[in-house]
Amino acid sequence: MIDPVADPFGLVVVRVAIAFGIGALIGLEREGSESAGTFAGSRTFPLFALLGALVGAFFPAMLPVVLAALAVPLTVAYAGKVWLERDLGLTTLTAALLVVVLGALTTHSERGAVIAIIVAGAVTALLSAKGTIHGFADRVDERERRASVKFVLVVLVVLPVLPDRELDVLFGLNPRFVWLMVVFVTGLSFLAYALSRAVGAERGIALTGVLGGFVSSTATTVSMAERASEAPTLSRMYAFATVVASIVMFPRALVEVAVINRALLPHVAVPLGAMTAFGAVVAAVVYWRATARTGVDSGTEVENPFRLRPALFFGAVFAVVLLVSELANTRLGPSGVYATAFVSGLADVDAITLTLSRLAADGSVSTDVAATGIVVGAIANTLVKAGLAWLLGPRRLAILVTAVLGAVSVVGILFAVFV
Repeated sequence: MIDPVADPFGLVVVRVAIAFGIGALIGLEREGSESAGTFAGSRTFPLFALLGALVGAFFPAMLPVVLAALAVPLTVAYAGKVWLERDLGLTTLTAALLVVVLGALTTHSERGAVIAIIVAGAVTALLSAKGTIHGFADRVDERERRASVKFVLVVLVVLPVLPDRELDVLFGLNPRFVWLMVVFVTGLSFLAYALSRAVGAERGIALTGVLGGFVSSTATTVSMAERASEAPTLSRMYAFATVVASIVMFPRALVEVAVINRALLPHVAVPLGAMTAFGAVVAAVVYWRATARTGVDSGTEVENPFRLRPALFFGAVFAVVLLVSELANTRLGPSGVYATAFVSGLADVDAITLTLSRLAADGSVSTDVAATGIVVGAIANTLVKAGLAWLLGPRRLAILVTAVLGAVSVVGILFAVFV
């Protein structure tokens, strides 16, 4: 906490200025809000932030009292707003109290100032995205909402009660870690799902491939193949979306590696980055040569990843892959890990990526073996996409997808072996 006596005068001034900027930023956003402009705006919010900053710097013990005292006139003003405008929204009232707290954080400590800036940016983005957020909520039906609520409740209830240690009865698995990986992968998919819902069904084919790849590249490939069968003249465009969905899998794997084992990231980034860059260039060429140059309604309905049964299935797959990979490395060495990675990658890349990242972090496998295994799993899953294109799509789509993804796989192998 800043000591106004011991600390330099300039430091206090800078922190107070930061608080003023935070209040002005949120206040400008609220000023432009149709429902909030008459309640509090570009002048009131900076004052709230300054109040919090000064109280936090010189009278920190009084902050709860100040918040309680400020809540009284804010409540009166809110009641008047409801009476005059028939607007029951609590967003601006909540934002006003939050700004006071953010102002106090700026003068609390250096870490507090950084957190206040980050939170202020997030709050401003959240407030300004009102239309997008409401649009997303309107596009989610009741069944999906219930599924999401059930999943979140299960996560909140199950995660804290799971033991955070390796259990002999589970062959040395850590239950909490396994479930945490389920939550992490599902949450990553849900971010892309939410974005796809916010953008809407009428979106460009490139965005379809990117978002579909983050949620489920396999599901996107199946959908594109089926759509190409219905409209063979658009095979190039659907092949483009399939390729994009497949190569997005590589950056997704990099995100997972970065979260689980940052030390492994440089070893994986080169081959997966090369596969991503090469695939993106070839995909751009495919798009340029496509007969249809405008956006196409993909017809892809991405399912909500916040569903309990698929999450439990992934958890089981991840646990099995973790055990098998460790056993294969002990009994067969690197060749056993690569074989496991290939077989696992045929079904799911996330499981083998998280598994090898964890094993490398524990020292059970070397970073080189882990990196190569992740690339092998990614290549195996990429080849599955080509197989699905042949099985479900027209010949033109299958040839194009196989040629591109085959070349991408060769690039991955070369970089994994020789770089």
